Amino acid sequence: MGVQADRLSEVTCVRFLAEIEREKYDVVVLALVGGAVQAVLHGVRALWPEPADRPVLVTGYVGVVYEKLADGLLLRHGADLVLANSRYDAGRFRAVYEGVGADAGAVTETALPFLDGTAYEKAGAGAHTVVFAVQPSVPESRADRAYLLERAARHARLHPEREVLIKLRSRPGEHTTHLEEQPYQRLAERIPGGLPANCRLVYGNMGEVLDGTDLLVTVSSTAALESLHRGIPTAVLTDLGIREVLGNHHFLGSGCLASWDQLDAGLLPQGDPKWLADQGVTGAKGPAAHAADTAADAGDSFAAARARLGELLDRPVLPAVAPYYTQVTAPGYLPGILARHHLAPDGTPLPGAVRESGGEPRLRRWLRSHLREAARGAYRHGVQRVAPMIRRMGEL
Repeated sequence: MGVQADRLSEVTCVRFLAEIEREKYDVVVLALVGGAVQAVLHGVRALWPEPADRPVLVTGYVGVVYEKLADGLLLRHGADLVLANSRYDAGRFRAVYEGVGADAGAVTETALPFLDGTAYEKAGAGAHTVVFAVQPSVPESRADRAYLLERAARHARLHPEREVLIKLRSRPGEHTTHLEEQPYQRLAERIPGGLPANCRLVYGNMGEVLDGTDLLVTVSSTAALESLHRGIPTAVLTDLGIREVLGNHHFLGSGCLASWDQLDAGLLPQGDPKWLADQGVTGAKGPAAHAADTAADAGDSFAAARARLGELLDRPVLPAVAPYYTQVTAPGYLPGILARHHLAPDGTPLPGAVRESGGEPRLRRWLRSHLREAARGAYRHGVQRVAPMIRRMGEL
């Protein structure tokens, strides 16, 4: 039996640890930010300080890993499986662990789980549908985001035979991992004359949008890998530079780096086969070959993870969790991370944490939940409405 942890903001770390100690879980998937993963790992070590019949702990990333590589990986060190999305990522992950003298044996190569969909079939010489896949936090400034939106609109005006879709992550008010200070919906309202008739905002599942796409344009979204896997011409924008803060440096060598000027002139970038292979991406092939490769990759890409998981589950006991960060290696960093999750430096619950997390009256839990939701709404309003207004007033 397995369980996935993905919302320790709703279920405290202490309560979650109490549950996995009480229930017999075979596998626990930690789909959490790095600090929360580290807290669970130390909590598990405190529960089972010696080899024991404990759950197998699995973690990793889903998507392009372009920032905080060392920080995020070292916070995940100690899990039994650290899943990497590709051969390239697996090599980078092992290099980080080995670079600090930590065991890299948990790193296991897999593949991005959403690389599927129908292979792209070119219809004519040009692109009929261009999709600009935006990101909630890249780029960050209003000027940069307004520039990209205006260039997409200009592309639509230059190519009236094309339909240009601005693919947004979420509708206004929807909960997302990253809050947008400058939503594209609001920026679109400020374009003089509005968006041209052949340019519009769209929502929904990226896979469904890609079904009708002839050219995918983005700054650094994981959507680029989905697009490349299907063989769709894909452009990773260089207009704002190739910078780590944007994440487009991840696509160096991909053959996809391009500017709006080049796209306006008719460029349809194609992915480099070697780069695609390193990323675990099928690339441009005919529909039959693509389908066969996708099926084969789906089986092969996760074989190592299944084998490793099976081997761990067959063991009568597992060794004690051994994260790289300890009171010896990170005495000025680790205690703060654990304290945020109500754990002492040794991974045991802080005084009061057990009482607060267990036996709480239902009314109090209900009030806490609604107050938390109200606080989130106030925070979103402050970030999206009040803070930009104050900045604008400061610029007067």
